[in-house]
Amino acid sequence: MKISVVIPIYNEEENIEALYRELAEVVHDLPQETEIVFVDDGSSDRSLQILEEIQAREPGVIVVSFRRNFGQTAALSAGFDYADGDIIITMDGDLQNDPHDIPALIREIEAGYDVVTGWRFKRKDPFLSRRLPSMIANRIISWITGVRLHDYGCTLKAFRREVTSNIRLYGEMHRFIPAIASGMGISFTEIKVNHRPRIHGTSKYGITRTLRVILDLMTVKFMLSYATRPLHVFGSVGFVATSIGFFLALYMTVQRQFFAVPMANRPLLLLAVLLIFIGIQFVTIGLLAELVVRTYHESQRKPIYYVRRVVGRPDTPPS
Repeated sequence: MKISVVIPIYNEEENIEALYRELAEVVHDLPQETEIVFVDDGSSDRSLQILEEIQAREPGVIVVSFRRNFGQTAALSAGFDYADGDIIITMDGDLQNDPHDIPALIREIEAGYDVVTGWRFKRKDPFLSRRLPSMIANRIISWITGVRLHDYGCTLKAFRREVTSNIRLYGEMHRFIPAIASGMGISFTEIKVNHRPRIHGTSKYGITRTLRVILDLMTVKFMLSYATRPLHVFGSVGFVATSIGFFLALYMTVQRQFFAVPMANRPLLLLAVLLIFIGIQFVTIGLLAELVVRTYHESQRKPIYYVRRVVGRPDTPPS
C-alpha cells in the first residue's frame, strides 16, 4: 500500500520546516511507500516559498498552490485529488497534530476500517473559546447524524482511497467527512491521539465559525437522510400544513353554517388559507427537487449505492 499524507497550509511559515523534519522521520520508518502533499491555501506569508524549497530537495513532496485562500475544506479536497496513495492521512500544518500518531492510524486501516479519526483526548487549547464550543458541537453533530464521535474537529484522520474518491466537499464540510462517508456504509473507528499546544503562529479558528458549522450540519443531515428522496421531507411538511389548514377551514365552515358565527375579519381564516397554500408550495418544491435529484444522478451517472466487493463476477457491472 502507498501512503499519502495531505497537509493544508495557510500562513504557517514558522511551523513548516519543523513539521516536515518531524514528519520525514516518521515516514522514513514506515514500510510503505509514502508521499507528502502540501496544499498552500493562498498563504500571504513565506509559506509557499518554504514549501517549494522543501520540494526542490525532496522528490517525495508535492506542493499544490491555490491562487487565493479558499478554506480548509477546499484544501483537503485538492489534497485528495492530487494524492496517489491507497491510504490517505490528513493533518494540520500547525504542529498541534503529532506525526508519530500516523503509524497507529495506518494499523487501524490495515485492521479493516475504512476511516480512522483522531480524538484529541487531552486537548491543549483554551477551554472557553475552543474546547467548550467543540464539546457542544461534537454532541450535537453526533446526535443529528447518528455517527458517534468524540472529536469531529480533529484533522488527523486516515481514509481508504475509495472513501475520499466518492465524496465531494463544499463549505466547511471537511469536519463532517466521517458522517458524509457513513452514507456509503463505511466502517470507522476513533483512537486517542496526542495534541500539542500551538507554539508559533495564530489559530485560524474562532467562535464565528459556529454559524457556518450549524448551516453545514443541516446540509449534511439532509444529504444523509433525504438526498435521493427529497419529496419525503418537503411533502411531509406540505401535507401537515395543508391538513391543518383544511381542518381549520372546515371548523370555521361548520361554525358559519350551523352556529351563525361570522367568518369575516377572523385571523384564523387567514391562517387556514396561508397553511393550505404553504402546504401546496412545499409539495411542489418536493416534486421539483425530485426532478433535480434525478437529473443529478442520471446526467453524472452518480451511484445511489456503493459496492464493497463482488465475488464470482467482475467488479464492474455489465453496461
